[in-house]
Parts: sequence; C-alpha cells; structure tokens
Amino acid sequence: MRRVKMRRVLLNLKMFFVACVVSVNAVAQDGNAGINEANTKVRGYFSAGTNLMYAVGAIVGLIGAVKVFQKWNAGDHDTGKVAAAWFGSCVFLVVVATVIKSFFGV
Repeated sequence: MRRVKMRRVLLNLKMFFVACVVSVNAVAQDGNAGINEANTKVRGYFSAGTNLMYAVGAIVGLIGAVKVFQKWNAGDHDTGKVAAAWFGSCVFLVVVATVIKSFFGV
C-alpha cells in the first residue's frame, strides 16, 4: 500500500516538474528583443524624469531661499554658509540632470 502511494506522489511530482518546464519555455522570449524593449521604455521615460529633476531643483531652491531669508532676518552669522549649501544643492540637481541627458544622448 505504501509503495502505491509513493509511486503516485513521484508521478505527481514528475508531472508538476514537466508542467513547470513547459510553461517556462512558453513564456520565454528572445533576449535581444527584451533588452531593446527595455531600452525603448527607459528612453521614453527619460525626458519626463529630467523634467522632474528640474522641478525638484526649483522646489528645493524656493525652500532654500525661504530658509536663508529666515536666517538672514534672524541675524544668524552662518547665513552665507547656509545659502551656499542650498544653492549648491539646486545647482547639483540641474547639472546632474543635464549631464545625464547629454551623456546618454537622449
């Protein structure tokens, strides 16, 4: 009786394994086609991502301007350092977006 159950279990495992292999082969596609499709999709989103980085840079610039203005009105001595840090972060975002755009030729 145990042997019959064991054979059934082994037969079911074999059938499961064959079904998995067949389904994987049916879903697989050419590697070059997949890479080219991914390349096309990424290039399609690239200009939107660059514009998003410009927008984030503008928002960071506005927040930085308000913070520097508050420090300046409060009479803090490190206003120049804070202004340089905020300005540097805005310039960094814009430069990175532009360099990446030109580097990848998009």
